[in-house]
Parts: sequence; C-alpha cells; structure tokens
Amino acid sequence: MALAKNKAILLLEDGTVFAGWSFGAAGEAVGEVVFNTSLTGYQEVLTDPSYRGQMVTMTYPHIGNYGVNDDDVESRKLFLSGYIVREYCHHPSSWRSRKSLGSYLEEHGVVGIEGIDTRFLTRHIRLAGAMPGIISTEDDDLSSLAEKLRRWPGIVGVNLVDGVTSSAPYEWTQGDWDIADGYAENLSPGGFHVVAYDYGIKYNILRLLVHAGCRVTVVPAETTAQEVLAMNPDGVFLSNGPGDPAALGDYVKQVGLLIGRKPMFGICLGHQIIGLALGGSTYKLKFGHHGSNQPVMDLATGKVEITSQNHGFCVDTDSLGDEVEITHINLNDRTVEGLKHRRYPLFSIQYHPESSPGPHDSAYLFKRFIQLMAANR
Repeated sequence: MALAKNKAILLLEDGTVFAGWSFGAAGEAVGEVVFNTSLTGYQEVLTDPSYRGQMVTMTYPHIGNYGVNDDDVESRKLFLSGYIVREYCHHPSSWRSRKSLGSYLEEHGVVGIEGIDTRFLTRHIRLAGAMPGIISTEDDDLSSLAEKLRRWPGIVGVNLVDGVTSSAPYEWTQGDWDIADGYAENLSPGGFHVVAYDYGIKYNILRLLVHAGCRVTVVPAETTAQEVLAMNPDGVFLSNGPGDPAALGDYVKQVGLLIGRKPMFGICLGHQIIGLALGGSTYKLKFGHHGSNQPVMDLATGKVEITSQNHGFCVDTDSLGDEVEITHINLNDRTVEGLKHRRYPLFSIQYHPESSPGPHDSAYLFKRFIQLMAANR
C-alpha cells in the first residue's frame, strides 16, 4: 500500500525553490541551510548542539535505513532547525533500531523535507554559500515564505550557545561504549579533575575524557574563571557549540583569565574561543565544514588525519601573534585546524576527535591532554 505523503516546500534566501514531501514534524522551520557529507551517523548529526540555527542537508541520498536507537545520541535533545534528505527510508532495518527516523523527528518537533534534488542543492550552496532557508508544510505562498525568511535574524552576531548550554554544573561518569555491554556507567575515575565548559558539548567527548581516566565536572557557559579556579581542576576543557564565536565576548573574557593558570584543551567552538582570547579574530566560511571525511595535516609529524568536522566559522591565521603556533591545517582549503601556545600549557583543534560520527584518527588528542595535565600538575 502506498504511503500518504504531504507536500513541503524549501525556499532559499536567493529565491531558489525546492518542492518535496514532508516527514518528521509538520509546520515551518527557518535556519541557515548547510550540507553534511557523512555517509552514516545521521542520529549523531541530529543530536549535535552545534547545529542550532541551521537546517542540515545530507548529501548521502538514502537516509533512515537503520532507524534510531537509544545509544547514538550526543545531547539531551535535537537543536537543529530542519532536516533535508533526498530519500527517506520509511521502513528501517537494524537490530539496534527502536523507532523510525521520521517518528524521531516528529517527537522532537523537527521539520523535515524529502524527495528533493540534494545534489543540486549542495552544489548551489558550494557556489553561492550557505544561506537562510525556510521549510514549510502549511504555506505554499512564496511571497509569504520570503517575508518570514526576511524576518529571521540569522546566526552572525547572535549568541546561540545560551540555548544549548546546561543550566547548572554536574558530574559526568559515563565511559566509552562496548558492543557487548554498552556504555560503562557510573565510573569514578581517580585521575585528573577536568572542568569542561559546556558550549553545546557532545556526550562522546565527555565519555572519552572519562575513558582516559578523568573526573569530569561540566559547567554552564557563563561560569566565571574565578568559579572554575575555586574547583582547583587539573585542566580546563572548552567544548564545541553553535554559531558565531565573535558574539561570545563574555565567555571569551573568562577563558582569557584562565589561560596560563590551568592546562587547556579546546575543540571546535572552544578552539575559536581560545583563538579570540589570545587576541585573534574569526571569520565566516563560505559554506563551512560539515562531515566525517575532512583531511587534516599535523604539521609537526606530516601525518594526515581524516576527521569529523562541524563548523561554519574559522580562526584567522594572520590574526594570531608570534607566540601562537599553528599545529594543524585543512588540506582542502588550508584553513587553520589546530593551534598551541609556545609558553602556556594550551592547545586546541577545530575538528572533532570523539568520532561520533566519524573516524578514530584523532583520538590521540585526549591522551595529549592527559600528558599536558601531568606535566603541569
């Protein structure tokens, strides 16, 4: 029996229109349209808080075939604005599946559209750049949709972290996943105490810190340097998160007060905040890096890592002073992917070493953080 489908429209800021079918929640969604090149891992993509304010296009054409499970989540909810696919699989098949992707989106109020030419959309974004778009299942008047799109404030200059960070500090005790036993629960490692700033932190980062032997305290983004120092941690971790780092002046100031006081490791937005705290600047990329197949070179070793990435902004290499060393570069566009300070115990990377989704090439960076804390204890 054929499935009943409801029409949906995707309108881009430049007037480009895509007609497709609705799946997930009904309604309307506005956000910056980006594309993700991962072949698998759509549940981890959906639950990455760094996508707040964005609508994600999957370049792989067949999405939803293994359903949704209880383990592959990276945050407490879905923060993205909308979801765009070529072909949605209505009948998933996997021993781990607990529900369909469409029901998962509907449960979390995320509007999706399927049946459009995502290859054309991706090429359009690559040429014209990431831009605002609106998905609607209830309004097919293009003038009306265009007016709604014009009223959207965008993501540049907007603090999107406030909507994803935790409301209070908490201890994280869950460890890494094992195929036989699942996640190791309620671990009490007695090693280094790490205070992790939550700008939209992904759970697998916390799991790998615990797996490395750390006792992890997660704190909200607005936590002051004085409050962190009062906890007397062995190290400070700065997490990933959504949006424009230049809009986070208060957070940057507090990080600046911690630099040189405690060993520090930053990932993605945390890397950008460190760059700003060291006196650098950031800029918006044309269409960002979103996917699990970005090649990055470690300049110290010459080794190439295939990395998972999700960011639309970048640290300006030329804005950093002589005391900051660039450690990693993206081999696609030569943008900065890692830095360290020549005097202070500090390093950061733009990509995601926690491999959710993505390769494990960069997992050594968690060990590097342990070594940094050990050397400065």
